Amino acid sequence: MRPIQPLCWIIILMLWTSQSSAYAQEVPVVEAPIQKAPVAESPAEPTLALASIFSDHMVLQRGQRVPIWGHAEPGTKVRLQLGDRVRDTTANDQGAWRLDVGPLAVGRPLEMRVWTEGAALNLDDIVVGDVWICSGQSNMQWTVNRSNDAEAEIANADWPQIRLVTLPRVSASSPQDRFKSAGWQICTSETIRQFSAVAYSFGRELRSTQNVPIGLISTNYGGTPMEAWTSRSALASRATFAREVKKADDAIGGDDRMLKGNYPTGLFNAMIHPLVPFGIRGAIWYQGESNAGRHQHYHELSQLMIADWRTRWGQGDFPFLLVQLAAFMPHVKQWPYLREAQHQTVLTEPNVAMAVATDIGDKEDIHPRNKQEVGKRLALAARALAYGEDIVYSGPVYEEMSKRNGTCVLSFTHLGSGLQIGRSGREEDSTALLGFEVAGKDRQFVPADARIEGDQVLVSSEAVIDPISVRYNWAGWTVGNLYNVEGLPAPPFRTDRF
Repeated sequence: MRPIQPLCWIIILMLWTSQSSAYAQEVPVVEAPIQKAPVAESPAEPTLALASIFSDHMVLQRGQRVPIWGHAEPGTKVRLQLGDRVRDTTANDQGAWRLDVGPLAVGRPLEMRVWTEGAALNLDDIVVGDVWICSGQSNMQWTVNRSNDAEAEIANADWPQIRLVTLPRVSASSPQDRFKSAGWQICTSETIRQFSAVAYSFGRELRSTQNVPIGLISTNYGGTPMEAWTSRSALASRATFAREVKKADDAIGGDDRMLKGNYPTGLFNAMIHPLVPFGIRGAIWYQGESNAGRHQHYHELSQLMIADWRTRWGQGDFPFLLVQLAAFMPHVKQWPYLREAQHQTVLTEPNVAMAVATDIGDKEDIHPRNKQEVGKRLALAARALAYGEDIVYSGPVYEEMSKRNGTCVLSFTHLGSGLQIGRSGREEDSTALLGFEVAGKDRQFVPADARIEGDQVLVSSEAVIDPISVRYNWAGWTVGNLYNVEGLPAPPFRTDRF
């Protein structure tokens, strides 16, 4: 048998990589050192290194003490100068050092110098503003150049006060302290092309409304479950996740290059742990598709992960803003339950909000291209929770149901300026209120008539004389069009627990 020639291998590889899953598209990442001074590989040699998140053009979090840390020869004195602030410390017996600076205020760009005997690092064009973690799976990873109006978005992406950094998409069996990336980059038409479209739209809205520099840390990986983004200690605190803990433990000591992104704790170890405790304002999160098959545990898992991240950053209950799953194929029966678990997290956890995306979607593609609207809705939530603006940031949220002569009467919070029939921009747009179903004691749901009456919605069906339950948008592909006047859609809900 003749050996395959090198050219054939190249052709085979090209064909294989061109057929990547629509469920977990990868975005190329340029891996390059971010430090100006070379870092020695051997710990026995004199070394000086900043943590990987520090580079030219970075954004430091305003209004709080900012941790700056790195590695040096054990016992070595380390001096840091940031602008006109100077701090000193000594590397511990493992060579780790940390200095806290601030609180910092928005102002002119700063320079940073870190030095010890025989080595120095210099970073410049550092700005002070607000930093956001942008995490999740493929819909957060989805890039600007593959989203709606891509060429126009790219052509107009001149935002020198928005700074971007993308972590490499890798998994690890134990917590990592460093990563490789191209470092922080100024937002331009060139740097935005393969950056997260949701994160960019979100950051652009905040830059426009808050008028401070915005730093966006893109740390996301397509096709991955929340367990991969959660630390081992958090998973181990609940018996529910004992299987995941065992799987994570079984990987320790193996070859990390063989680990996939769906491995429990693996992405926390490689893509979250190296960022802690870099100063941040909050986090945005677009994930859930990979957990739909285990939706019954998603609320508990969300509580664990959010609390764990907040504890590790030590910044209190920083805002955590999530995206509810968008509309998708009608047959994905488990998606309504996953959406419900996402909403439960909003209702039970402090300083958590949700951007509803059930009016945005594609029946045939899990990746809707309208990332701009998702980013705008996340930014509304940030403006309310993080910046204290008195604005409407949510669509109508179901509160309670009463009955009146065979009609279900639904009440809502987050009414804004009132209820209305909205327009989703899809072929199902209608002058009638859509998306409602009712069931009687037989628990068989049928389409229902619905109408807005003041601040309530009245739901009934001639086929159900004595309705006991209402569901709204309880499907993978949703057609409901209940909004508030501010144009924000109501999240799906059910009044039962059948």
